[in-house]
Amino acid sequence: MDGRQWSATIAAAQAGDRQALDELVGGWLPLVYNVVGRALNGHADVDDVVQETMLRAVDNLGSLRDPDSFRSWLMAIAMRQVRDRARRRSADRLDEGAAHDTADFAELTVLKLQLEGQRREAAEAVRWLDDEDRQLLSLWWLEVAGELTRRELAAAVGITRQHAAVRVQRMKERLETARGIVRALEGACPGLRELTARWDGHPDSVWRKRLARHLRACAYCGEAREPVVPAERLLVGIALVPLPVGFTLSLALGGKTAAAAGASASAGWSAKVLGALTKPAVVVTAGATIAAGGAYVVTRTPTAPPPRAAVRPTASVVPRAVPSVTRPARPSPSPSPSRTAGLYGTVVDAVDTAPNPDTPPAALPHRPAAGITSSGGTHATLNHRGDCVTLTGQGYVLVRWQISPQYRSGSLVPPSWTGLKGKLFHVASGGGRRMDDPVSTTDATTTGMGSKATGYDVLPPSTQQMWQNEYFYLDGSVTLTVNERGADYGLNVFPTTREAVEKDVTTGPAQGAKRYGLVRDTGKDDAPVPQYVTRAKPADPATVPQRSQV
Repeated sequence: MDGRQWSATIAAAQAGDRQALDELVGGWLPLVYNVVGRALNGHADVDDVVQETMLRAVDNLGSLRDPDSFRSWLMAIAMRQVRDRARRRSADRLDEGAAHDTADFAELTVLKLQLEGQRREAAEAVRWLDDEDRQLLSLWWLEVAGELTRRELAAAVGITRQHAAVRVQRMKERLETARGIVRALEGACPGLRELTARWDGHPDSVWRKRLARHLRACAYCGEAREPVVPAERLLVGIALVPLPVGFTLSLALGGKTAAAAGASASAGWSAKVLGALTKPAVVVTAGATIAAGGAYVVTRTPTAPPPRAAVRPTASVVPRAVPSVTRPARPSPSPSPSRTAGLYGTVVDAVDTAPNPDTPPAALPHRPAAGITSSGGTHATLNHRGDCVTLTGQGYVLVRWQISPQYRSGSLVPPSWTGLKGKLFHVASGGGRRMDDPVSTTDATTTGMGSKATGYDVLPPSTQQMWQNEYFYLDGSVTLTVNERGADYGLNVFPTTREAVEKDVTTGPAQGAKRYGLVRDTGKDDAPVPQYVTRAKPADPATVPQRSQV
């Protein structure tokens, strides 16, 4: 979730745009809830700290000079509130009973995201960390998932990047110890049962040290039943925990009522925000509403099943103005190789030839876009075989590839599109690089598909070479499924806008990208369709043929 992609929305919110402010709150509230929830392990104060964080962010948004730094700025506010809450409670310690009466955040993570195996183990191990380690882990968790950079993590904690590296390494060591404890407690060691006979079942630092000593000395507990996957690998696949049903966020300025705030608000930023917050309610995200007076309420029914795909906030889908830039003359739409007419569109059944990196793409045609609804929310993360997301509506969709040959290289089984109703086109490719472009300045064999040292991910014959970002246009509904069987890969899928597509593909080497993007769309029904798409709903999506006939 990149703050730079929200620059236009942030600027509009600073100017008093009510809808932009709603989108800002709706888009970033889940991230704040997860950071605070994990840092406090679901303590009863989580809601209060989240509320205070968002209040301070809204109150002080007008003072943010660089919208591109919004993410690190917001995370710093959240961590300050977490630390302030800890200091306020330090005199009489935390009311641990309040936390024990309800599910802690580790339990929520396991239940809401349906975690199993070592992923469940990693989530439950967080309970055994001290407050300081847990606060750091709440940020590192997002760094591993690609939501934060190390610079932003260090800024949120208030330390240098060098110091952050040391602290993260120490925290990871204690996390691995905690994972060992969780693993051992599920075993059948007689000595461990005897040791824990007087334990009340609530993790704390004293029992962590006792159990860790036992693990070091016990041959039974120290024997790994299966290879232990590094925590970094496990956390990449764990998404944000969705907001709880009934979660309410009051956005009255400074905690005041609208009337009280209005009496003292000057004709500036505060007045603009107050005006936005006291207007009628508007829908901001699926399952959530900004109500009159500024209350953010999650309305998803408690009985609704959790989404198959992991939910994570991402860039706003509100169209943005793109700066006017003088560019070289563009050629006609970039051709795709070996096309054969289908029922509609054009079938691509051959590998793309890489275009000249310095050649700007053709103009992106305009298509109507009423909006896309995703079963995975604003940002779905698909990391395992069978993970899927259903997209419905009319508009643009971004599929961002994450290929991990360092974990498992070999033959890659591509994702497939099933149950198509309406039309689906493959309109553009971007992200600044193809996945087979070199990515290392020191090892010429390293590309996004692998290296000589790790091995390479290999596509089936005639399968198109994917780019970092692949863009599609949907008018109808379709389900995208990951068919990971050989090589390790994942997808991030979320609705986007034509303006965002155009901005991506027209960013080239002059702006630091390896190459300009590629426009495939002709603006008509003869535009290319993606490979591996069908109107059928096969029991095994991996059986969808490469050559699409839709």
